[in-house]
Amino acid sequence: MIETIRQGLKEDGFDVSISKLCKWFEVPRRTVYYRPTKAEPKVQEHLLTPIKAMIEENPSFGYRTVAHLLDFNKNTVQRIFQIKGWQVRKRPVGFRPRIKALLSVAERPNERWATDLCRIWAGRDGWTTLALVIDCCSRELLGWHLSRSGRSKTAESALEHALIARFGTLGKVPQPFLLRSDNGLVFTSRSYTALVRGYGLRQEFITPYSPEQNGMVERVIRTLKEQCAHRHRFESLQHASRTIGDWIGFYNNRRPHQALGMKTPAKAFALAA
Repeated sequence: MIETIRQGLKEDGFDVSISKLCKWFEVPRRTVYYRPTKAEPKVQEHLLTPIKAMIEENPSFGYRTVAHLLDFNKNTVQRIFQIKGWQVRKRPVGFRPRIKALLSVAERPNERWATDLCRIWAGRDGWTTLALVIDCCSRELLGWHLSRSGRSKTAESALEHALIARFGTLGKVPQPFLLRSDNGLVFTSRSYTALVRGYGLRQEFITPYSPEQNGMVERVIRTLKEQCAHRHRFESLQHASRTIGDWIGFYNNRRPHQALGMKTPAKAFALAA
C-alpha cells in the first residue's frame, strides 16, 4: 500500500520517501520492506529412499499402497509424493450413458464370482488370451489361464482352476452362486454354459455394451496390465505365464486393497470365511 501511494505521488511530481510515508500513516517500516521467503520443503532421506525404490519398481502404486507395504504413515508418504511430483494421474472420466445399475459387489465369499478375457502379447508366441476369475467379495483372483487360443477352453480352464483353488476339488459347488460375465461368444457358447451348469453355478450376464457392470474384474485386468504385463517384455507364452502367476500370487497375498480396508484379498477371505 505504501509503495502504491509513493508511486502515485511521484507521478504527480511529489517525491516522498518511504520512511516519511510510514510515519504519516503510522505503519512500521519493516512491514513495507519485508519480503516473505518460502523455504524448500525438506524430505528425510531415510523415508525418501525406500519410497523411491518401490515406485521405481512399481510405478503405478499409489501412496496408500506404498505406505502400507513399507509400514509408513500414509500422510507422510502422500506429502513426499506431492513434493516430488510422484502422484499417479487419474484417467479423465468422460460421458457415460445412464443405464440400469448392476453392481458386481458381493457381501460374502462365494456369493458372486466374475470372469472376463483380455489379450496379452507373448513375444514369439504372438497374441495370447488370458482368462481370469475373481471373487467379488474378497477380490481374490481365484483362477486364471493363459493360452494361444481365445476359445471357450481357455475360460473353462480358468473356471476349473478357480473351483479347485476355492473348494479343493472339482464337482458341484456346495451352494449355487452367480458367475457374472459379458455376452461374448465364449461365455455364451454351448460348451461353456454346459460346464457352468454342470458345476452347479448360475450365469449372470451384464447389459450389452456396459462393461462397467462387470467393473470389478475389468479393474483387476487394468491393474494386471499396468503393474505386470506392460512392465515386462515377454519372450514367450511360458515366460508370460510364469510372470503373471508370480504377480497374481503377490496380488492375492501381499498387495493391500483400499476397498478391503487395506487388507489383502487372501486376508479378507480368511476373515469373512
